[in-house]
Amino acid sequence: MNFLQQNLINIIPVFGGIGILVMLFQSAWVTRQDAGDKTMSELAGHIADGAMAFLKAEWKVLSYFVIIAGILLAWSGTLQGSAAAPIHSSPVIAIAFLIGAVFSAFAGYIGMRIATKANVRTTQAARTSLAQALKVSFRGGTVMGFGVAGLAILGLGGLFIVLYHTFVHPGTPESPEQLKKTIEVLAGFSLGAESIALFARVGGGIYTKAADVGADLVGKVEAGIPEDDVRNPATIADNVGDNVGDVAGMGADLFGSYVATILATMVLGQEIISADQFGGMAPVLLPMLIAGLGLIFSIIASLFVKISKDTDSVQKALNLGNWLSILLTAIASYFAVKWLLPPSMSIRGFQFHAMSVYHSILVGLAVGTLMSLITEYYTAMGNRPVQSIIRQSSTGHATNIIGGLSVGMESTVLPILVLAAGIYGSYYFAGFYGVAIAAAGMMATTAMQLAIDAFGPIADNAGGIAEMSGLPKEVRERTDILDAVGNTTAATGKGFAIASAALTSLALFAAFAGISGITSIDIYKANVLAGLFVGGMIPFIFSSLCISAVGRAAMAMVEEVRRQFKDIPGIMEYKAKPEYEKCVAISTEASIREMMLPGAIALIAPLVVGFTFGAEVLGGLLAGVTVSGVLMGIFQSNAGGAWDNAKKSFEKGVLINGVTEYKGSDPHKASVTGDTVGDPFKDTSGPSMNILIKLMSIVSLVIAPHIAAGISNNLSTEIKKEIKIVKTTDVEGKIRLDTVKNSTDTLINNQ
Repeated sequence: MNFLQQNLINIIPVFGGIGILVMLFQSAWVTRQDAGDKTMSELAGHIADGAMAFLKAEWKVLSYFVIIAGILLAWSGTLQGSAAAPIHSSPVIAIAFLIGAVFSAFAGYIGMRIATKANVRTTQAARTSLAQALKVSFRGGTVMGFGVAGLAILGLGGLFIVLYHTFVHPGTPESPEQLKKTIEVLAGFSLGAESIALFARVGGGIYTKAADVGADLVGKVEAGIPEDDVRNPATIADNVGDNVGDVAGMGADLFGSYVATILATMVLGQEIISADQFGGMAPVLLPMLIAGLGLIFSIIASLFVKISKDTDSVQKALNLGNWLSILLTAIASYFAVKWLLPPSMSIRGFQFHAMSVYHSILVGLAVGTLMSLITEYYTAMGNRPVQSIIRQSSTGHATNIIGGLSVGMESTVLPILVLAAGIYGSYYFAGFYGVAIAAAGMMATTAMQLAIDAFGPIADNAGGIAEMSGLPKEVRERTDILDAVGNTTAATGKGFAIASAALTSLALFAAFAGISGITSIDIYKANVLAGLFVGGMIPFIFSSLCISAVGRAAMAMVEEVRRQFKDIPGIMEYKAKPEYEKCVAISTEASIREMMLPGAIALIAPLVVGFTFGAEVLGGLLAGVTVSGVLMGIFQSNAGGAWDNAKKSFEKGVLINGVTEYKGSDPHKASVTGDTVGDPFKDTSGPSMNILIKLMSIVSLVIAPHIAAGISNNLSTEIKKEIKIVKTTDVEGKIRLDTVKNSTDTLINNQ
């Protein structure tokens, strides 16, 4: 036990190393599986080449951003502030930022690389049985899940060790300030991760939905051919999009979320007065330890995700793995908290106990579980919300749209109530540290959540390859079962990510308030109220830019597909091969071009508001962004997921007013329209909301010391002016001293 106490900080990255090793083993297993015949391998090769072409183009553009941002961060790290308000930073923050950006990009690459291998192997496995197809597709998903979580723990834990030994001298009076500097520099890692995640999510989302909408409108609606028909010029771009958006984008997204959650808890942990056996470091180390344990138990739980025959429920198998990882993490967290934390602690005057921290972790796990269940209810086939959209499809396209919008708006009620209860409960137990550790508890099983989420796009691609290869009907039926479950798991994954973002953003906000020196946000002040309204507006303009970008790119895709049908004779008769690469190029160029402006809003808005109007107005902006962004994210993701599964329900036939309707019927065509509208909702703007609110909070956290120093310097200047007046006034000196005191109090209150 003494060994663990002395070396815990060095042991934590080992958990990440274990995750990486298991990821490599799973990747090798998937690669060894049969990739099918020549046609299947050729189609999979087109998909893989298109995905890599997009990533290379995206990385080229983002490399310029990373270099410029790194230079600015290095310069900001040279600023020292004043004795009254020192800036706890260093030029090393630029290195942390660069490492975070590279790790985030690599996390997305890992998932995309294995997904483009697992898709065709899942198709081949589906020729044998549903059980084998699930095994291949889920193991492909675990590669991304374990890889992302392993990279996050290894990167964050390893960098913390280096920074701690560089800046902190334990036992000295300066060590608390040195620890604050260490974690402020570590925030650069999270900033880099979230920055890349936003561009990857937005760019990937624009890519996939431009291709998807273009393929649907011309292929299914106009030409009347199946969704993944080899004759459709946009079908390869559509399948590429599943990988760059739902796999690479989601990998970078949850990598950033994972890191931001742990960081927010560490920032608040260093404020805690804790007489523990780790020199007061226990609250800082706890979130990293819980993340490591969650990764190990996700690996164990993944072994139980399997079925034995085709009639078994794939959803139940995935739920078993998810529930088991949550249960094991909850049990292990009890012993971790009891071992690490002292009986009593305090943060900002709030007294709490070790078991109160454990109760907050349980609250976080409960919130994550409930959010997943609620999202599943609103988006899964057979449930009331999806059935209501199906019924409204019978009366046309307009009523389908109305039904989907209604479901999406209704779906915000229960999640917000759950989040509100989670925030209140976790704060009740352990203050703002309780809110942060609740988010860390929720994110502890990210490896399993991401594995389940990544399984969906792999299954979707497998179905596309089966269709394009002309495989027997039963193969497509098996992949469709996986795909339908994947749609639901993708929606629940987005709900989970948004819930974690809400708690993480609140924790980051609390950390920002502490570093910037504000104790409250007074909305009676006109400038703060204005900031609140502007913050509430940002998710709307952000969504507008994302959706309009999809619309413009989809228009170009539709025109190109129509041109090929018209100008290349023999496509519909299978006598000529479509020019797939031209559709891939349209999506690639559009996504790279259109992702810049939404990303710039998230990065620049906090800088402008913070340095122009101060910390309190910036706090109002963050509050508005968080509330509005969470609601918009839930609404858009659930509406899109429900529309998608309403459309897919027609593939097996649905009963409407006593008549069974199938693909090709008028109600089905209305459902295709709804799915087309929902596509950018659920895969572009909706899931980007959680990155938007976290990234703006992290940017604010990074600039908080500079804003605090500015406030302190301004305040000091004004006080000195008053004191100078006292020194030059001999008559009525006592009255003048009273004026100094009153003016100083006023200045402090105003600031």
